[in-house]
Amino acid sequence: MRTFRSPARNPWSGRQIAAAGHEIGNHSYTHRRLVFVTPATVREEVEKTDKQIRATGFSGAITFRPPYGKKLYGLPRYLASHDRITVMWDVEPDSEGPRTREAIVEETVSRVHPGSIILLHVMYSSGRESISAIPEISQRLQGQGYRFVTVSQLLATPCR
Repeated sequence: MRTFRSPARNPWSGRQIAAAGHEIGNHSYTHRRLVFVTPATVREEVEKTDKQIRATGFSGAITFRPPYGKKLYGLPRYLASHDRITVMWDVEPDSEGPRTREAIVEETVSRVHPGSIILLHVMYSSGRESISAIPEISQRLQGQGYRFVTVSQLLATPCR
C-alpha cells in the first residue's frame, strides 16, 4: 500500500499509482500526531486527504495509517464511526538511524511472520539503503514460502 499525506503535491504521481492498480492509503494531510486534537482536526486531516486520493482516480476502500502509529480516543472513534480500517505495521527495520542494506534485510527477514506488514521509509536519509534491500528481502521471504499481497488481500485472508 502506498500512503499519501498530500497527493496534491504531486498529482501526476498519484494518478500513475492509481492507474497501475495499486492501493492508496490515507496517512493524514499534515502528518501531525492525531492525539489530543479536536474532532474537527481529525475530520479535516482525514477528509482532505481522502478527497485528494479520490482525485487520483483511486476508487477502492481507503484505509488509514496513523502518523507515527499514534492513535488515541479521537482518531479511532472517528475512523470507527466512518467504517474505516486502521492499518498498522509490525516490522519497521529502517527507522532507528542510518541503517545498511544488510541490516535492513536481516532485521526484516528475522522479524517477519505470517500476516506481517513491513514499513519502509524510503524518503529518509537511509532511503537508498531501504530501496536496495527490497529485492533481497523479497527473494529471501519468497524462498521461505511467503508471498506479497495488498492490504485488501491481507484483510480478506481468514485467520488460521
